[in-house]
Amino acid sequence: MKVLVCVKQVPDMESKFKPGPDGTWYDETDLAHRMNEYDEFAVEQAVKLKEQLGGDTDVTVLSIGPERVKEAIKKALAMGCDRGVHIKNDDYYKNDCFEIASTIHEFAKDKNFELIFTGMQSQDRGSAQIGVIVSELLGVSCVTTIVGFAFADGKITVKREFEGGLKSEIKLKTPALLTCQLGLNTPRYPTLPNIMKAKKKELLTLEAAELSKAEGLLETEKMFQPEKKGVAEILEGDTAELAEKLLAILKEKTTVIK
Repeated sequence: MKVLVCVKQVPDMESKFKPGPDGTWYDETDLAHRMNEYDEFAVEQAVKLKEQLGGDTDVTVLSIGPERVKEAIKKALAMGCDRGVHIKNDDYYKNDCFEIASTIHEFAKDKNFELIFTGMQSQDRGSAQIGVIVSELLGVSCVTTIVGFAFADGKITVKREFEGGLKSEIKLKTPALLTCQLGLNTPRYPTLPNIMKAKKKELLTLEAAELSKAEGLLETEKMFQPEKKGVAEILEGDTAELAEKLLAILKEKTTVIK
């Protein structure tokens, strides 16, 4: 089985973000980067499937972006993927979801991947559209936000989680694309021996401009910090005083108590 995993490198979410010089993306200066959390579940599931099937199962990990994204690819290789593909694009942040998905499609369209795993969404852009658009361009089945996965007798069984804790079970055949959600698995930590092995694995670099000429459908006009609005009132005193003050405020400023 040939498997493709798409990953993205994103800033650590504990970072302090501010708009960049051109006002359409955040300033990446001094930000620490890591693999997108949801993509780690995708990598883990692909590697677990490889371990289950053995044989000629081959897992390719792909990432689009500047030179630094190779670190995310190398982590996926250390987790157990077989080969890496870096699609170099220094202006990745200027591309909308359709442009990014079109680039992935151009790479994958003639590779006969039977399964493609992606994260549910990226932690920086949060569009949750890339996987769905890729599946549409490739003409394959797609199930999003999976929290359960099983493969047996050539058929896939996945679970999706809905509001209120409800779950649905879906069965489908390959080829298919699945986007992965928190709770699907527990991503493994790359061991030192596997990190060393990853250094010997193939890592191919391609230019994004040579793969896809798709034009974007959306353009970011402006990125900005939200305006701070409203004021806070801090109440002090013992419990009885606080209760009286709170009741007075609710009567004066809301319709909760009349």
